[in-house]
Amino acid sequence: MTPVILVLNVGSSSIKFAVYPAGDDGEAPTLRGKIAGIGTAPAFSLVESGADAATFGPISAAEGQEGLTSRLLQWLEAETAPGTIVAVGHRVVHGGTAYAAPVRVDAQVLEALAALEPLAPLHQPYNLAAIRAVAARHPELPQIACFDTAFHQSQDQLARLFALPRSFAERGVLRYGFHGLSYEFIGGELPRHLGEKAGGRVVVAHLGNGASMCAIRGGKSVATSMGFTALDGLVMGRRCGTLDAGVVLYMLREMGMPADEVEDVLYRQSGLLGVSGISPDMRTLEGSDDPRADEAIELFCYRAAMTLAGLVAALGGLDAVVFTAGIGENSARVRRRICERLDWLGIALDPDANADHATRISAAASRCDVLVLPTDEERVIARAAGRLIRSA
Repeated sequence: MTPVILVLNVGSSSIKFAVYPAGDDGEAPTLRGKIAGIGTAPAFSLVESGADAATFGPISAAEGQEGLTSRLLQWLEAETAPGTIVAVGHRVVHGGTAYAAPVRVDAQVLEALAALEPLAPLHQPYNLAAIRAVAARHPELPQIACFDTAFHQSQDQLARLFALPRSFAERGVLRYGFHGLSYEFIGGELPRHLGEKAGGRVVVAHLGNGASMCAIRGGKSVATSMGFTALDGLVMGRRCGTLDAGVVLYMLREMGMPADEVEDVLYRQSGLLGVSGISPDMRTLEGSDDPRADEAIELFCYRAAMTLAGLVAALGGLDAVVFTAGIGENSARVRRRICERLDWLGIALDPDANADHATRISAAASRCDVLVLPTDEERVIARAAGRLIRSA
C-alpha cells in the first residue's frame, strides 16, 4: 500500500485533517475533511473525497478532542485512507523559544510544549490532546510538531521585546507571533504571483476567526501583530486584540473578577461577538441590518488598517498586500474598507476584481499589488513531516 502522511490541525471546536502521499512533498491531498462543532453540535464532513461521510458514525456532543482523534484515526485506517500512515504531522500553535523548526515529538518535547499551554489556552491543549491520542494508539508512529511561532523567529530583538524589566524577557516574555504556518505557505506562493517583487516588502493579512498580520521582507518575518499570546493585535471573532493592560487591572481590582473569568472575557466573549452582541462570524454580521453589526465590522477594518500602516513602517515601504484566510479570502467588503483607509499609501483596488474575489484585486494605477491568495497550513505541515521522516 502507498505510504501516506496524516496531518492534524486540532482546535477548541474542530479537528481538520488531510492525507498526503508521503513521497511527493505534500503537494496534493488524497483526502481532506473536518469534524466541526465539537462541544456543541459536532458534525463530520469530507471536503475532498468520494467516500461516504456517514461511515464515520454519530458523534456525541460530550466527546472531546482526544477521543475523537482516536476514532478518526481508526476510521481512516479502516475505511478511507488510501495507504499506510507512516507519520502524523500536527499544527502546534506555540513552540516558545526552544523550537524554531519542526521537531519529532517525544516525551521530553511533549512536556515542554505542555508548559506553554497558558500562552495559548484556546489551541495548545487541544493540539497536544491529538498527539497523545495518536501515541496511545500507535506509540511507534513518528509524530511531527510544526509551530505557528517558528516562522517569526527571524525577527530582530527590537521586534520581539516588550518594554518590561529585562528579567521578563529572560523568562521568555517576548513577542512570539502566530499563524506562522500560514505565512510560510503564502511566502512560498509569492514568486508565482509577484515575480521579483516577491522578495520585497509585503504585508500578509491572515484574517479569520483568529486574525493577524505579518510584515515579510526577503521571505522572512520582520514584524507581526500578535505578541506573547494569540490575544494581541487585530480584532478577532471572539478575542479582543490589542488592549490597554490597565483594563485587565481594572477588571481584577475594581470589578473583582477572578483570573479565569477575565480570561474567558478576553478569549471568548470579546472581538466581533462582544462588539456586535450578535455573532463572531463575519458572514453573519455582513448579512445583518443591525447597526451594532456594522460597527463591529468597521472596528475590525479600522484596527486592521492601523496595524497594516504600522507594519509598513517596520518594512520601510510597501510593495504588496496579500489577503488570506476565511475573511481575507471571502469578504470583499472587509478588503475594500481596509484598503480605502490606506489610499494615502497609494493602494487602489479594482472594484470588479475585488467583488469577484480575483487573485489580483489592485487597480492598474495602484502603487502596490494587492492579492487574494488561499492559504494551506496543512500542506506546509505535510512537507515538513515528509522531510523529517526521510532524513531520519
